[in-house]
Amino acid sequence: MTNAVKLRNLIRDNKIVHVVQGKQYINNKEIVVSDIYRPGLELTGYFDFYPRQRIQLLGRTEISYAARLDHDSLVQVFKKLCTPDTPCFFVSRSLRIPPELAQAADEAEIPILSSPESTTYVSSILTEYLRERLAVRDTIHGVLVEVKGMGVLLTGDSGVGKSETALGLIHRGHRLIADDRVDVYQKDVETVMGEAPEILKHLMEIRGIGIIDVMDLFGVGAVKNRESIQLVIKLVNWDKKANYDRLGFEESKRDICNVEVPQITIPVKVGRNMEDIIEIATMNFRAKRSGYNATKTFDSNLTKLIKKNSQADTAKDKNK
Repeated sequence: MTNAVKLRNLIRDNKIVHVVQGKQYINNKEIVVSDIYRPGLELTGYFDFYPRQRIQLLGRTEISYAARLDHDSLVQVFKKLCTPDTPCFFVSRSLRIPPELAQAADEAEIPILSSPESTTYVSSILTEYLRERLAVRDTIHGVLVEVKGMGVLLTGDSGVGKSETALGLIHRGHRLIADDRVDVYQKDVETVMGEAPEILKHLMEIRGIGIIDVMDLFGVGAVKNRESIQLVIKLVNWDKKANYDRLGFEESKRDICNVEVPQITIPVKVGRNMEDIIEIATMNFRAKRSGYNATKTFDSNLTKLIKKNSQADTAKDKNK
């Protein structure tokens, strides 16, 4: 799990962010919470629940209110806003920075950032950026591919054929996200994302061939940096004694970074076209999510057939 985000990285990765003052202090600042705070109540002097560890965002409302305060009040307020834990101040809409804030921030060695964008937009962009980088993270052994627009995580024991199956899917026009090791993190309460470690990005290991560069062989359209994991397919070696689900009634989940992801188990056997099966499994899962369930249709048809035959048998008994 990432404990902090360097302020210099936030500035580097977001083109809307500009440094107004305090560039020399940036390398010493880290952000440990993803929420952004607008210090409205604090401008009135109320500091009982001041979240000092957050980025302090001042928009049109805060700057306009500050303009109504006298110099001494502003000095006192901005000095209280400047704490050792405060990562930075951020002013939206390229608004004029109050001199009292500039002085207090400089004395406390806190950078001041700015953007021409609206306050709501800045808050949204920074919050999403920080949530992604401060999210719960883990590593899973498997292969993540995008099949028909859905993130499908292939798991299973070593040697079961995950990479070879993924390579066949890529050859059919689907995309690789990560092979062998998948870094996963929680994006929100319902979404978990997967990506490749930097050292393995776009690369695959195929037994008998070695390491291949998927982007180099198949083009840029064959790879993707990250994708949400919507389905887990566990590949297992065929066991004639095992009782595999044949109708689709069995549903299981896999917990990935506190997100429950649907999982199905598919046996691997010589002669089975795994690329076809995984494509069909993905399409069937999407149909279920859209409201159509072939298993329920079969069950309904079977119930109707049993009822029909039962009525026919009853009629025969009456005619005897």
